[in-house]
Amino acid sequence: MEDLEQEEIVVLVDETNEILGYLGKLEAHKKGLLHRAISVIVFNSKGEMLLQQRAYTKYHWAGIWSNTCCSHPRKDEGFKEAAERRLFEELGIQIPLSEQFNFIYKAYDEKSGLTEHEYDVVFTGVYDGSFEINRDEVEATKWIEVKDLLTDIAKRPDEYSFWFKIILEEMQKRGTLTT
Repeated sequence: MEDLEQEEIVVLVDETNEILGYLGKLEAHKKGLLHRAISVIVFNSKGEMLLQQRAYTKYHWAGIWSNTCCSHPRKDEGFKEAAERRLFEELGIQIPLSEQFNFIYKAYDEKSGLTEHEYDVVFTGVYDGSFEINRDEVEATKWIEVKDLLTDIAKRPDEYSFWFKIILEEMQKRGTLTT
């Protein structure tokens, strides 16, 4: 599965999301080039957030806890379509998603030597059912109350993905993260 993942193509963009071209995902991360990404956060009806621990077989940010799922839109694929596709591919969940906001970030992963530089669009949804973990992508999952999550991030910030912490800060600023 990892070889297929490395061959995936990402959409290179500028800071205004104008398409500049296309490149293999691994090469884009080696060069730290800005490309499109999606992040999904799923809540249950109790307000708990579904987190995933990235699989230890991932070539970067392996084993790190993060939002429900994240990935990259393919060529000619919209952000929402990519979010819906990856949520189903990683966890078998199909739900309506709402676009919340977008942001640009850049983060270097010391373990892999790769750089995430992404134009990230964030989506949220609500789900109370069961799900099936794709072990090629996800090591573990857990539902957590937001206040407990924020406390844990304050104690163990290195256990959580860089982009996830930015998303949470942005949600707090916008008043969309209830604790």
